Amino acid sequence: MGNLLQLLRREDNCKVPDNVFLDFENALPVPSDQDTYDSVQQSLNKSRGVLEGLKAYSGAAEIIREAIKNNDCEKSQLAAWQAVCPLVSALNLYYQYSLELEQKVEDLLGTLCAEPPMETLDGHQALAKQFAMILDFVLAFDDLKMNNPSIQNDFSFYRRMRNRVHTLSDAEEHEVSNEVANRMSMFYANATPMLKMLSNAVTNFVKKNPSIPLEHTTDIFSTMANLCRCMIENPNIYTRFEKPTTVMFVLRVMVGAIILYDHVHPAGAFHRKSNIDIKSSIKLLKEQPANSVETLLNALRYSTAHFNDEDTPSMVKKLLANQ
Repeated sequence: MGNLLQLLRREDNCKVPDNVFLDFENALPVPSDQDTYDSVQQSLNKSRGVLEGLKAYSGAAEIIREAIKNNDCEKSQLAAWQAVCPLVSALNLYYQYSLELEQKVEDLLGTLCAEPPMETLDGHQALAKQFAMILDFVLAFDDLKMNNPSIQNDFSFYRRMRNRVHTLSDAEEHEVSNEVANRMSMFYANATPMLKMLSNAVTNFVKKNPSIPLEHTTDIFSTMANLCRCMIENPNIYTRFEKPTTVMFVLRVMVGAIILYDHVHPAGAFHRKSNIDIKSSIKLLKEQPANSVETLLNALRYSTAHFNDEDTPSMVKKLLANQ
């Protein structure tokens, strides 16, 4: 990969040499990374099923409305309870998957943050690809969750009902403990629960590894964001992609890395001294077909922590204004 340091210097105006390329399509692990790679891949193999399940989640709104309308009707209450219990069981699986991914993120960071980001992305491309895949999953999951109010409505009804219902033989297998239900409630109360998981993983990693400089952790996110942007801006690079879907994947990873950096860096991604060229990143998104990137622009508008800060440059706010 070579001179990534040149990539990070904004004054170079992103004149990236042709050999700056992070292989998101075919990167294979080096022998020292094989165990971590295999462990993380086992978890990533479940991500498609989680997203498909969440996409198909239709909720129990109608039957819950009927139960609320007929609050004194035991038959309506039992019907709603039996309908919502398997849904909560599915939500529990997604929550448990977030805990699994949280540990895998910490495992990845153990390697990706052990060295300065240039050396890391050059020497551990397969692990960087897996981290990118997690970022992509996080954005997809949170977008589906934000656009499905049934999730929180169903779970709220479930929590209210479980204190009233005690004799539901065919639904007991779907119940979760009070402790797990409380944790699930906190998880799904977040507008972007998987992003919260990701931020927690980074925070926990930093606390557990005081010997690793904090900059190594935040710089890996800013480096990945800048690298993704430059790969798309440079036709000599993106024409090397083998799959037509890779361009959008790289854009999603760029946005995911920006959002994560914004959540874990004290000054955020929009500050004038940020290591991320945020203006160029937004301009790149706006150059794409609007229907393909609107969710990514909305993620920068609404899922970041510092966009509305007073010290965010007005030009950046104007550029990202919802039009």
